[in-house]
Amino acid sequence: MTETSTARSRAGDVLRAVVDFCGADGAIAAARDFTTAFLERSPTPRMPCPPAVVDAARLVVSELVTNVVKYAPGPCRLELALRTDALEICVHDTHPVTPVARPRDPDRLGQHGMEIVLALCAGLEVETASHGKRIRAKVPLA
Repeated sequence: MTETSTARSRAGDVLRAVVDFCGADGAIAAARDFTTAFLERSPTPRMPCPPAVVDAARLVVSELVTNVVKYAPGPCRLELALRTDALEICVHDTHPVTPVARPRDPDRLGQHGMEIVLALCAGLEVETASHGKRIRAKVPLA
């Protein structure tokens, strides 16, 4: 894991952090821990992120990075942007195939990750490129 930057925007309303992972097994736990540490550095000390938001963000990051470890060989990048109304989570990987949320099936074992992400997020965008994809999810702060 290599943290590449943490900075507040000029307007003061966004706190950003970026970390790169090699895609190994430890990346999932490291990404969750990175997210928790990032959210503990809330832009306004008087209003830290509620525990439910931290839990939701950790779960979304865990599901997205798990998909990278399972299906995308090579490195991945996790970008976090804490805005006034949402945490934006962006995961870049080397696999250009768009993940698909499967229909609800309580009898299915596994492959519920995108269902979980969609349930927790206010928005989800996938952008594909020849070298991989970028998934951007927004976890509301309220």
